[in-house]
Amino acid sequence: MGKALVAYFSASGTTARVAADLASAIGADLFEIEPAEPYSAADLSWTDKASRSSREMADESCRPAIASTVADLAAYDTVFVGFPVWWYVEPRIVDTFVESCDLAGKTVVPFATSGGSGLGRAPMRMQNLAPAATVLSGGLLNGSPSADELARWAERALRG
Repeated sequence: MGKALVAYFSASGTTARVAADLASAIGADLFEIEPAEPYSAADLSWTDKASRSSREMADESCRPAIASTVADLAAYDTVFVGFPVWWYVEPRIVDTFVESCDLAGKTVVPFATSGGSGLGRAPMRMQNLAPAATVLSGGLLNGSPSADELARWAERALRG
């Protein structure tokens, strides 16, 4: 696997917990994809078509600003990218991260937390955003997987 990074966006803390556990289990560095303008509870109300998250997800070209970038992305061979599933794909802020990074030649492994859906088109979308990277199919990491389960999942995910 070489040197690995676990980058994640978390709206409620669920993905943050899983990302930290995954990074610890596989000996990877951790990076939070933070919005330049934090999301409020009202922003995240997916049942409100006027909420910020609903407006962002309705606009395919939307790229919310992120607060910071990875200091030395060139040091990593593998980048695990974690997120909650929004509207059956990755949130637009994850698109901002993927497009703003030079992922050429890197292996990208998407993972998500979701209460009711899989990754949907996220891996395909991410491959389109980073065409010079190898984006694998990844998977869901729900519940509270143990360190051993996370390490085994990462090994399986990297095999494609």
